[in-house]
Amino acid sequence: MPVIATNTSANTALIYLNNNSRAMDKSLAKLSSGSRIVRASDDAAGLAVGSSLRADITTLKQGGINAVQARSVLQTADGALARVGDILQRMKSLTAQAVSGSVDATSRGFIDQEYDSLKAEAIAIGTNTTFNGTALLTGNYNATNNVATFQVGIAVGDTIVADLTTVVVTAAVMTSLAANTNTAANAIAASPLVDADIDRVSAHRATVGSLLSRFEYRGDVIASSIENLTSAASAIMDVDLAAEQTNLVSNQVLTEASIASLSQANQMKSSLLSLVR
Repeated sequence: MPVIATNTSANTALIYLNNNSRAMDKSLAKLSSGSRIVRASDDAAGLAVGSSLRADITTLKQGGINAVQARSVLQTADGALARVGDILQRMKSLTAQAVSGSVDATSRGFIDQEYDSLKAEAIAIGTNTTFNGTALLTGNYNATNNVATFQVGIAVGDTIVADLTTVVVTAAVMTSLAANTNTAANAIAASPLVDADIDRVSAHRATVGSLLSRFEYRGDVIASSIENLTSAASAIMDVDLAAEQTNLVSNQVLTEASIASLSQANQMKSSLLSLVR
């Protein structure tokens, strides 16, 4: 029934125009942001899961940095231990030289002078090898004060402890650093002490090396986890450009059709007025 008081056709066309316009706005927002979920209403469950995955990714990235820092700590310790090992090798040679019958007291005094210098340098390395202000080879870099605990996973408890409590280079522990070679008898006594300390440093390096290996493998695991979680988060959160562009074009066409329909509905009312002229 033709009427002029209520434009039902125009109201219907306006409803569809608003719906299509909103759909087009959503598509534009997704395309411009690159995200499938611009508002929580787009996918509340997906937003919750995606946000949790991104939080895990952020934590894992920091865990990867922590693993790298731990390796730096251990490499610093290992480098110092390697130099101490070289010093001990030279000290071993000096003890053998001091025992030789062809060496007189004066020459033995020069040997002992070098031996003492090497002892002082080994002790200095043990005392002064630090990372970020914390000594590494004095038994203080350990889990007791949480200095050596590194979080390398998502959970707070997912940690590796770089406990260097037993990795100690001091005169109190390494007895060859308290010996001397000023006499043949002292040199003979010092020789097995140097051997024991060479073995001790080798054991220290094995301890550090095993920790290094663990952190390296954990770094690989973290990198793989980040890759997989990033892919999962992308599948949930990122927009499919091709599909959304198709939606945008479709919504644009529907919006234009709604505008044309609304125009026709309004024109029809104007045409009805001609009946009363």
